[in-house]
Amino acid sequence: MTELFWNQHAAWPLLATLQLLPLAAAALLLKLGESATAAWLGRLIAGIELLLAIVLYRQFDAKNAAFQFAERLDLLGPLSYHAGADGVTVLFVLLGAFIVFLITLYSLVRGLAEETRLIAVVLAVAGVMMSLLTTFNLLWFVLASGVELALVGYLVGHWSTSPEKDMAMARFYQFQGVGLVMLLAGVLILGWTHHDLTGGAWSFDLLELAGRPVPAGLGAVAFFLLFYGLGVRTPIFPLHGWLPTVARHGNVAIAPALLLGVKVGIYGMVRFVLPLLPAAVEAWAPYVVGFAAAGVFYAALLAFQQTNLRSLMAFAVVSHTSLVVIGLFALDPIALQGALLMAVNFGLAATAMMLMTGFVYRRTRSTRLEKLGGLFDRIPMIGLTYFVAGLAIVGMPGTPGFDAAHLVLEAAIHRFGALPTVGAALGNVVAAGFLLWSFQRAFLAPAPAGRGGSVERANTMEWFIAGILVVVMLSAGFHMTPWLDLVEAPMKALAGRFGHV
Repeated sequence: MTELFWNQHAAWPLLATLQLLPLAAAALLLKLGESATAAWLGRLIAGIELLLAIVLYRQFDAKNAAFQFAERLDLLGPLSYHAGADGVTVLFVLLGAFIVFLITLYSLVRGLAEETRLIAVVLAVAGVMMSLLTTFNLLWFVLASGVELALVGYLVGHWSTSPEKDMAMARFYQFQGVGLVMLLAGVLILGWTHHDLTGGAWSFDLLELAGRPVPAGLGAVAFFLLFYGLGVRTPIFPLHGWLPTVARHGNVAIAPALLLGVKVGIYGMVRFVLPLLPAAVEAWAPYVVGFAAAGVFYAALLAFQQTNLRSLMAFAVVSHTSLVVIGLFALDPIALQGALLMAVNFGLAATAMMLMTGFVYRRTRSTRLEKLGGLFDRIPMIGLTYFVAGLAIVGMPGTPGFDAAHLVLEAAIHRFGALPTVGAALGNVVAAGFLLWSFQRAFLAPAPAGRGGSVERANTMEWFIAGILVVVMLSAGFHMTPWLDLVEAPMKALAGRFGHV
């Protein structure tokens, strides 16, 4: 307990810089207005943000399970600023900064309207996201989540060309609004319980709440509220109803990459739900795993029925997120490591597939499978990146997903037995089938007869984006040791919170 929550104070406010730099840049870009210079300034800031994330990684002591780089500032009562980083934080910060940097480059290729405003919104999302990933304050986490989702919802509708974009944006806000209300209710229960047990002031600080076990009845209620609130945004089965609509009628790649590339919902479960409510988590873990195993098959089978590449990818997200949930609720240090690495691998691979889908849409003005085909001869690098990302999602050797899936399934079979584990593995086989099928239909099948003109070849920036994604995915796959080491210590400490370990 002490090892898990002891923290080292920062020599300089690196975490605050990661949060404030993109927010300040977003405000500056909005003031400058639309211009090529302002857009490139935004890309430069995104690059600096990525460099700061790398500095965080380089200065972090991976052998120490404690939070490091701690920063504290007393603000309005329970809404105090308290931030820090462990290996999990560092891993997600690196992923988030990398995805934001790629998105700013992608906007250059796609040639979207109001480019400077788009980059400003993306940078604002990045700043709020860094706050989510570093805060110890649950109330701060909820309020920042509301700001982030409001900005992403704006991206969903404002830069979409679908006639149904307003409906997609409304569906997104409806589901995420309900999720936020449930999340807030769960957080308030934890704060009230702390007040009731101590007779003092309300507190939403992770370090203070962890020292006060929640009574069983209230713990179960808080668990359900927090789990479902985070599950809506993850999304997990059966809380995924918003995703197919948003994927099909919202923004093609940018909003989905920000939503699904960085698994904030999974991060929230690891950071807050598992350490604060261990008794409720252990009690309900078998039921959560049962629903997750069903979700793997349900979403995979529905993916085979899709005729639109964007809808197919939406169900792929639900299917593979279910595998991550199985790993988390195995409550084993090895499974927790595997689940985190699977979440990060899946976020990176899903981002790659979404960006490549955006490049395809730029050429064909469609993501319907019957209108695609014959693309590999013209844009082989885009097709290859899509293919490698698909292999990473299903956990093929040489990709980060291989070791992650192996760790999850190995631990799950010891914890839950063969039936749910084999079922999850078979669901992953089905997922491999529909992802390879989508690659064949989109890139290798004969071109449709009605498509006139030749498909434009990939330009230099598209080659760069695709190439860097392939290099990162394969490099991480063949050299997983640094990433395993990064999360090993905090996950062992977290697993020690559960009685069966």
